[in-house]
This record gives sequence, structure tokens and C-alpha cells, in this order.
Amino acid sequence: MARRSRLEGDFKLRKTLRNIHATMDNELRVAMQEAADLVLASQQELIPMDTGEAASALTAFVSKSGLDAQIGIRGKKNNKDLYYMRFVEHGTKGYSGDKRAGNRKRRDTNKSNGGTFFGKYPDIPARAAHPWLRPSYDMNKEDIVRIIEGAISSTLARAAGELGNG
Repeated sequence: MARRSRLEGDFKLRKTLRNIHATMDNELRVAMQEAADLVLASQQELIPMDTGEAASALTAFVSKSGLDAQIGIRGKKNNKDLYYMRFVEHGTKGYSGDKRAGNRKRRDTNKSNGGTFFGKYPDIPARAAHPWLRPSYDMNKEDIVRIIEGAISSTLARAAGELGNG
């Protein structure tokens, strides 16, 4: 469920920042980690908590270059164990077992997951969406842009100073 997004912008700038990262230390990774921590804190506040397992699985990862960040439920095991969080995030449509389009033939067997009997035609109620991923980014967007712009401008200024002196 970790969501990857790129700041929409100039690909030449990304290439320049990668080259700067290869030759000198930049401040972008620290700034990106600060911005990711802001979003992570918001996600931990907004995520619906039943047991708290999903909230404890939230993490923020920033690449070595500082150009990419992943915030949310990361990792194969966490995504497998917490697959249901996508249904909490987006909601569900529901299912009414008594209605079938076109009066087609129904399945005659009982519905069961091996341990729980649901009946022949279970009614599964619709669940409302409880978004927490996108709102956590939207709440902090201005701060994120300010932090990253400051880091980019200071890194570029430092790189230009080193190029001018060298």
C-alpha cells in the first residue's frame, strides 16, 4: 500500500540533483525525510484504529539520493497481512445475495471460508470509505513544498559555489 509519487517537474532538475548527489553531500535527503515524517505523523493520526496493527506498520522510506520517498504500509509481509486496509481506505460496494440479475441460476452450495458459515446467499453490507493516505499528503502539502524547495535551492547554490571556486 505504499504509494510512490513524484513531484511533477523538470526531469533535467532530477538528473542534475542526482549528479550533485554523486559528487557531494546534498541536503535533499534530510529535507525529504523531514517531509516524509510530517506525512507519516498525519497518517498515524488519520488511520482508523481497531487494533492499532495497521498504524504500527506505517513507515517512511527515503532513497539514498533523496529524490524518492515511500510512505505508508511497506513490505511484502505487511501488505499481505494488512490487505484489508485498501477496503477501509476506499470503502466497499456491498453485496445482496437475494438479488441476481436476469434471474440466472444461483450456486446451490453454502458459502463458507472453512471455519465460518455465511449461509447460501449472504448479505454483505456496504462500508463507507475512511481515507487516510491522500488526506495526510494534502494536509501537509504547503510545508512539504517549502521544505523541499529550500533544500533544492541551497543544494544548487552550494553546488554552483563549488563549481565557481573550482
